[in-house]
Parts: sequence; structure tokens; C-alpha cells
Amino acid sequence: MLFSKPIAAVVVLVSVGALVACESKPTSEEVVKGQSEERTAQTSMSKEGVAAVTEVGLLVAPATSLGRSINDEGVQHGQQGHWDVAEKSFRKAIETDDNLAEAQFNLGVVLDKQGKHEEAVKAFKKATELAPTNKLITESDIVKKHKNG
Repeated sequence: MLFSKPIAAVVVLVSVGALVACESKPTSEEVVKGQSEERTAQTSMSKEGVAAVTEVGLLVAPATSLGRSINDEGVQHGQQGHWDVAEKSFRKAIETDDNLAEAQFNLGVVLDKQGKHEEAVKAFKKATELAPTNKLITESDIVKKHKNG
């Protein structure tokens, strides 16, 4: 019985120490490392058509976007070649989050797949306006193709 109180105190100190450690902010080096690891994971997953860029060239929306789940539905339909259903999902994702450049880009891709090139040009233009620094959009072959013709 004499040891129960000191052991409890040690447990509390360890628990509080762990709590304090969890609340500390990551260093800039840890943030950069985490971002790099996330990009690596997305790149390796994209080869399977699951993350960042899918096999058919569709983009997954950021986790913070309100339209992400709807965009993801469109990506799934697009991967299966259901262009008309994917189009509806991307349009709905854009209604949910009109700043969602990935959904605009994806809409352009599926419109192109359906031969609706004039509409695709408009969607790609909007996507590049919304995300001028997103190289997955601005430097994609399909966007370049629609800018030049």
C-alpha cells in the first residue's frame, strides 16, 4: 500500500507529459517532411487510380472541401467509364463548392470524353482560374490541348 501513491503520481506525470507533447506544434521541418510523405503516398496511390490523380486523369478534391465526397463519387464513376454519371457528380460537387478547382477540372475531363469539347474548354478555363498554381491542372496535357485547339 505504500507504493500505490507514488506510482499513481508517476502515472499522472507521465500522462501529463504525454499530453503536453501531443499539444506541441510541429517544427517547420516536420511539416515539410509530412507534406513530402503525403505527396509520395498520393503519387504511389495514383498509379492504382485511387488518390491524387486517377488512371483516367481525374483529381481527388482536398479533404477540406465541402464537395469532396461528391467529387469522389464522380471520380469512381469516371474510373468505370460512366462519363454521364460522373458529369452529374462533378456538377453537383461544383454546386456544393463553387471554388472546387478539381471538380471543374474533372468536369472538363468527362466532357472531353463525351465529345463536348466547347463545354470542356469552359470547365478547364474555370479550373485554371480557380487554381492557377496547381500544376496538376495547369500543366496537364488535356488542359494544354484545349487551350490550343
